[in-house]
Amino acid sequence: LDARLVNRLGLPPSVKRTPIFGLGCLAGAAGLARAADALRAFPDEVAVLLSVELCSLTLQPDDLSIPNVVATGLFGDGAAAVVLGGGARPPRAGAPRVLATRSVFYPDTEWVMGWDVVDTGFKVVLSAKVPEVVQARVGADVDAFLATHGLARGDVRHWIAHTGGPKVLEAFRAGLGLPEAALTRSWASLREVGNLSSASVLFVLADHLAAADARPGELGLLAAMGPGFAAELVLLRF
Repeated sequence: LDARLVNRLGLPPSVKRTPIFGLGCLAGAAGLARAADALRAFPDEVAVLLSVELCSLTLQPDDLSIPNVVATGLFGDGAAAVVLGGGARPPRAGAPRVLATRSVFYPDTEWVMGWDVVDTGFKVVLSAKVPEVVQARVGADVDAFLATHGLARGDVRHWIAHTGGPKVLEAFRAGLGLPEAALTRSWASLREVGNLSSASVLFVLADHLAAADARPGELGLLAAMGPGFAAELVLLRF
């Protein structure tokens, strides 16, 4: 896919390609983090993150199990893109800066979410315990991440959460002790477009940027959790 886009867009032959597959719902946040990592090494350059999700590939018409029915109703196909500039480039008005990132892997939890490759394609793996895992882990993970930068939850003004589903969003809010209004845009995105796997958190980020209600200097935390089971956290300064 990325090779086709390089040709269609006429990008230079020196473009550095990094195809990533298999990170599922957390890949939008992970892609932002990996692009930011690359730009720290090459601050004069530009990175483009493209998230393409075809969740309908996991549709199994003959599978009437609860996980398959839930996944069929919740997940949708979608795509989003983000352009990031290195720190040596002039900043864009209103565009947040990636201050720091954190990856958190939970050992031996691959049964929580993912897929199996079967004769009929991709078969979704979706445990009912996803909200439990999110609520049990997200608070400590976010606190540890913020603490390394001398920050606490109260310093974060904007919360940009992946639209995992109603129970997942509520677990995220409860795990962090946030007021209901903190995730308003994530809830709105879930109602309007559903869960687009990796692209979802980028849709929510786009809604935050379009609203233009972040004041200069305010902090935001972009977060997503997905197969592994794992979490990706991105600290932003507007």
